[in-house]
Amino acid sequence: MFLRYNSKNLIMKIYELNEKQIIKLPIEAVFNFFAKPENLALITPSKLDFKILTPTPIVMNSGTLIDYTIRVMGFTVHWRTLITEYNPPYNFVDEQIKGPYTFWHHTHTFKEIDGGVEISDNVQYAIPMGIIGGLLHSIYIRNDLKKIFSHCKTVIDNILSNVENVKEINTVEELVL
Repeated sequence: MFLRYNSKNLIMKIYELNEKQIIKLPIEAVFNFFAKPENLALITPSKLDFKILTPTPIVMNSGTLIDYTIRVMGFTVHWRTLITEYNPPYNFVDEQIKGPYTFWHHTHTFKEIDGGVEISDNVQYAIPMGIIGGLLHSIYIRNDLKKIFSHCKTVIDNILSNVENVKEINTVEELVL
């Protein structure tokens, strides 16, 4: 956790979440799967009722805007993401422009390792509502985010670990199982 000024020169408490997983596929195949925002619906827990609003197919590049909705604590929330960095097949960054967080900066990194790819997620985020938001974070939000990322890791592992002889993965419909 650290502090940062927002656009109104107010100090925000920034939290951080880091996750890693290893997939035994070529880096290009793994990156291509993640570079298709449509695949988010496959890996996101159903309780979030994730729906992409942006017309598909979405072409990822630096500057791509993606609109979607999720359910947070029983409420449907519009979330807009901006891809601020895009360096295939090594990394990309999505930042929340509109959504439930005061600040959201998610770096996806893909590193070739012996026999596969190490996927790293680094999320820096801030919660609105000051002290109340901090309390909500400590009793609910932090653990909920960990559960969401754990679910995603399990689904990603199930999908990508069952793939053989793949040169390029674009969407789940194109997977060779």
